[in-house]
Amino acid sequence: VRMIMYNADGSRGQMCGNGIRCVAKYTWDHGLARSNPLRVSTDRGVLTLDLMLDSAGRVATVRVDMGEPILAPERIPVGLSGPQVIRAPLTAAGQRFSVTCVSMGNPHAVIYVPDLGGVRLAEWGPALENHALFPQRINVHFVRVVRNDYVEMVTWERGSGPTQACGTGASAVCVAGVLEDRTGRAITARLPGGELQLVWVAETGHVLMTGPAT
Repeated sequence: VRMIMYNADGSRGQMCGNGIRCVAKYTWDHGLARSNPLRVSTDRGVLTLDLMLDSAGRVATVRVDMGEPILAPERIPVGLSGPQVIRAPLTAAGQRFSVTCVSMGNPHAVIYVPDLGGVRLAEWGPALENHALFPQRINVHFVRVVRNDYVEMVTWERGSGPTQACGTGASAVCVAGVLEDRTGRAITARLPGGELQLVWVAETGHVLMTGPAT
């Protein structure tokens, strides 16, 4: 099947990690395709999804091969030089941030904080999304590391604002945690809307995201 995704402001997003799981459930449960693994064409490319079914034969959980993260600044894109953007200093909304940038087909800025309660998402989110360093705007994630394999995060999505969850963003956080040496390659990410399991597979370089579809 083919998926096209739009943000709340009408702009087109290249990929949506939570949306693609919903597309997979709809596709299987309504009999549009009966392939498992299922292949979904997106603006990010063709992704492969493993469908885990409940006792009634309907999709309950989906594992998405999100592909390899894009780390080159010019491809994310970010207006910085160098091979990668890791802990880059950035000032926005009168605050100084340390930002690691990853693209999962769409661009993400990951910022680690000691406490999510102090995050002024409605103020910092739009200032970072529209920062001059990000020519295509950017999704912003504030992350607290609970332990090596568990993080909590909140998200400001470009074109949509604060959202309950972001699958591509959680995938980017998995990668950023390794790049910053804060977490291992396999983590659970707790978002306001629930939990996702992420693995950045060393052998293939691909990120696998597993979560529910209901």
